[in-house]
Amino acid sequence: MRATRRLTAAAAVVPLILFSLAPAASAAPFSVGADVLVSGPSALTSCPFGGSAAFAAAYDDTEVEPQVAVNPVNPAEMIGASQQDRWPDGGARGLSSWISHNGGASWSKLPDVPWSACQGGPTRFGRVTDPWVTYDKAGNAYFIGQPIDSAELGLSAISVTSLDRSTGTWRPPQIIQEDNGDRFVFNDKVSITGDPTRAGYAYATWLRGAYPNNGKQSPTADLHSFAYRGQAMFSRTTDGGLTWSTPVPMRNSNTYLQGNQIAVGPDGTLYDAAANLFTGGTVNDNGVYMSVMTSRDAGLHWSAPAKVAPLTFAQLFVPDDNFPIRAGDYIPDIAVDMTSGAVYVVWGDGLGTAVNRVVLARSTDGGRHWSGPAVVATGGPGVQSYNHAIDVSDTGMVTLTYWDDRNNVLGDGVATTDMWVRHSHNGTLSWEPEQHLHGPFDLYRAPVSYFAPGDPRGLFLGDYMGLETISGNATIAFFTSTIADGADVHAVRLNHT
Repeated sequence: MRATRRLTAAAAVVPLILFSLAPAASAAPFSVGADVLVSGPSALTSCPFGGSAAFAAAYDDTEVEPQVAVNPVNPAEMIGASQQDRWPDGGARGLSSWISHNGGASWSKLPDVPWSACQGGPTRFGRVTDPWVTYDKAGNAYFIGQPIDSAELGLSAISVTSLDRSTGTWRPPQIIQEDNGDRFVFNDKVSITGDPTRAGYAYATWLRGAYPNNGKQSPTADLHSFAYRGQAMFSRTTDGGLTWSTPVPMRNSNTYLQGNQIAVGPDGTLYDAAANLFTGGTVNDNGVYMSVMTSRDAGLHWSAPAKVAPLTFAQLFVPDDNFPIRAGDYIPDIAVDMTSGAVYVVWGDGLGTAVNRVVLARSTDGGRHWSGPAVVATGGPGVQSYNHAIDVSDTGMVTLTYWDDRNNVLGDGVATTDMWVRHSHNGTLSWEPEQHLHGPFDLYRAPVSYFAPGDPRGLFLGDYMGLETISGNATIAFFTSTIADGADVHAVRLNHT
């Protein structure tokens, strides 16, 4: 779940910049492995919790918003997670997780974590959302989620667990932040990052909407305040997930930082990418931008948000009938080359047009300066692209996946959608030929996310998809796709010699 979009395409217009699309001299394709179905029937469909007056039924046997992580100590082991049984107005009955011990060739379901009432958790949490998994340098596995009472941004919490290898199950989750929604205080869009340079360290971050001083001024002052902010929150573990620090804002500034995600550089520097949706209580050309903050001391102190590029918004629609699509657009994905230290951020942007396309920005000096944004989806200027994911291999190969609608046929009643993969061996100065990864599938079969009955936010398979280096130049793509009556999670291994 993320906060309701409050913006229209009114931000700054930036020039269209294209990285070279010519392949490198040593062009070679991925060897694309089998398309493995990861998810199966839900065990939660009979759960009586989580319904609302507006929506009494969830989408049964429907998994959305997947993430994946690979164990650096044993790359044959990987863990994936997703929402389970999505509700039309936000959140899910539970979060499911799976483990592979053979490099993604097959997967088995892990026992459920008691996140929500449907999974044996506190009855005050009728739903849960935003799954994310990760490993640290030592191979400790972490799983984070956001328990909620409903989709109204009322009661919301941040809860995290780690894998107990003696039992092969997740430990009881620890709630590290909980708010009841009073004075519009809520939590949203959580992610977690294991540190590849420090054993036992992992970092949780999310957005916490609040007034300064947690809204302790009068309600009248709240209603007339222009100081409402979305703080980038931070908590860390240094003992493999046994304990977590008291959450604190990365910065006490009047900004609204959505989609926070941390990546770690080879020197241990932390980079937090987030969409800054307003600054100083105003929406203007200078205050709406993709941002990155840095920390040189494992998250104890953070820089001010550095502007990567202005953000412009283009609403996603099915071309056939303009039915909205809710997908990863301005929410970023970030990756770091652990050899060169280059930092890459991808997101969806209109670049001053009505068409959302996947763009990339790059920094080679620790986040001080950025190139781009450059369009890196190749479907053509009139083709929507979204649901981007990026990662960098051990050798510095950059891999990018995304969806687009280039093969859609207007008026045939099918929202034809395909998934594509690109890779670069020279820091994205040029790209190898694009390859088809999955599809076509019909996006019309996806669950619909609603503001309220009769008011759809859009077709929803997730605000993000999973992509993770296995070892060398091998990569695992972990994503959702539609079926006749919902959505399933798939995994595809990509090998490159």
